[in-house]
Amino acid sequence: MKYTDIKNDLEVVAMIKKADANLNCLGYTDHSFGHVCLVAERAAYILKELGYSEEDQELVKIAAYMHDIGNLINRKAHAEYGGLLANEILKRYDISIEDRLRVVSAISNHDESSGGAIDHISAALIIADKTDVRRNRVKQKPKAAFDIHDRVNYAVTSSELEIDNEKKRIILKLEIDEDITSMYEYFDIFLGRMMMSKKASELLEMKFKLIVNDNKVL
Repeated sequence: MKYTDIKNDLEVVAMIKKADANLNCLGYTDHSFGHVCLVAERAAYILKELGYSEEDQELVKIAAYMHDIGNLINRKAHAEYGGLLANEILKRYDISIEDRLRVVSAISNHDESSGGAIDHISAALIIADKTDVRRNRVKQKPKAAFDIHDRVNYAVTSSELEIDNEKKRIILKLEIDEDITSMYEYFDIFLGRMMMSKKASELLEMKFKLIVNDNKVL
């Protein structure tokens, strides 16, 4: 099967829409198509740059597109719920049992509260997901209503992920407006995610680096 198959799956599309609507009511940042498509392309970029096959790039895009559908059921344990939902969806497609389970495992282990990188598919998904911090992830609302998650994302004016194969580094470069949020607030929200990205990078035999406002902070 191909990434385009799952992108055109009406049930998956409906799940993504409803999951994002649920999170929107709970005050979360964007988890809709802007997020999942960016994560899919970024995860595939990571594997491509590291020399993995086109088949693996397709698998990670499939996993990334569906990685947040578990929010349809509940935010808590959404990774595990997402894995269960994805498993049933993928049974309809021409995909080997081994590849189906790789996708399911990657989805089920992408959340920092309960998961971690278990292979290169899950590692690329984790890094791509946890590094998606950007201003336009904030839902439209008055700035006075921003919570800490909104402020941290809104403060990011530039976000770029780079692969440096020569020095074996995966680098997240951010520009943050510190008049909107402090570095303390950023790390209060994102330290766990950055450490998860660090461990995922190590599984890929790379080092994870975070550079904020041209200063290396991790």
